[in-house]
Amino acid sequence: MASVNLDTAFTYEAPDVRGHFGPYGGAFVPEILIPALEALRQAYAEARQDPAFWEDYAALLREYVGRPTPLTFAPRLSERLGGMRVFLKREDLCHTGAHKINNTVGQILLAQRMGKKRIIAETGAGQHGVATATVCARFGMQCIVYMGAEDVERQRLNVLRMQLLGAEVRPVESGSRTLKDATNEAIRDWVTNVHDTFYLIGSVVGPHPYPMIVRDFQRIIGDEVRQQLAEQLGRETPDALVACVGGGSNAMGLFYPFLTDRCVRMYGVEAAGEGLEGRHAATLSCGRPGILHGALSYLLQDDDGQVLLAHSISAGLDYPGVGPEHAYLKDLGRVTYVTATDAEALEGVQLLARTEGIIPALETAHAIAFLPRLAQELGPDAVVVVNLSGRGDKDMGTIARYLERKCTNNL
Repeated sequence: MASVNLDTAFTYEAPDVRGHFGPYGGAFVPEILIPALEALRQAYAEARQDPAFWEDYAALLREYVGRPTPLTFAPRLSERLGGMRVFLKREDLCHTGAHKINNTVGQILLAQRMGKKRIIAETGAGQHGVATATVCARFGMQCIVYMGAEDVERQRLNVLRMQLLGAEVRPVESGSRTLKDATNEAIRDWVTNVHDTFYLIGSVVGPHPYPMIVRDFQRIIGDEVRQQLAEQLGRETPDALVACVGGGSNAMGLFYPFLTDRCVRMYGVEAAGEGLEGRHAATLSCGRPGILHGALSYLLQDDDGQVLLAHSISAGLDYPGVGPEHAYLKDLGRVTYVTATDAEALEGVQLLARTEGIIPALETAHAIAFLPRLAQELGPDAVVVVNLSGRGDKDMGTIARYLERKCTNNL
């Protein structure tokens, strides 16, 4: 895609009325879903103008989710990185242990407003599934979560949490048995039951208006960072923001309130898996535009346009697509997208655990793994905010297997 003048990014206003972020986004769906998407767009447009809706949302974030989450200075990590001051936005301290709950609270209020009683969702790492099951329990709604069979095995603890919360978890055996295939099944369910079902999408992906809705519900992350930096440092903006990118919701929530601040650099860290020459999930780094799950965005695909299997040690990043707004921001040059391998992410887990006593999710660990490179680039005077999108409890089995193999290989 052709580059756009960078000035465009600093007068940022997207998507347009048809849901396009530059050339990306839109709604490429079966005809039967068009009325459902239009009903959702209209319901959200009305809710967006309704102060009572946002008052309910803010009250739930405050009293149920536990917001605002802290912005924590990381002194030992900063020292290890040569003095660059690192602040951690602690989304891992949200109720359910990840940022996903911010969006599910907003969308369940929309579903309630639209009179829906049956909720479907898809999940990779299980964090979105747990967050959806949680709000369904809170609001007394039926909940069905589609999850790739491979991810069911990798995220057994989160499967149990969803079931305990009353959700029905449906393993998906087709394809790569991961998030892409779970999303396919969720869309099939929606097509069949569109009259009474609300599809609660967990990232800034899918057809319009979902990428905009999820972004708006996640921008609370960046809004709080701005206020907390002002309180702690007397400045509203950092020198750089860093977040991992799979579908891209935690990154979009952090970046969005700062897009027009020219002084703030932004870095999205994709999963390079086994390396960019091998299996990976680095969609923006190695993909090209194509249509997946209802939107035009960057996509891992072969020469014939067939979707390639993605790979990441992190189930939450194991996805061959990415949100269309990230594709637009890449072309604008407003956000720099870099990569971290599986091995580097595991080093990121250990780095944060041993310097700050925080075990991050494997998704988040990709962002941590990028920090040593960023410290060399920015130097010791820089202030950097890293979004800790989730906690690592769910990944302990994967982390333990890696450490055991490492010990065995060193014998």
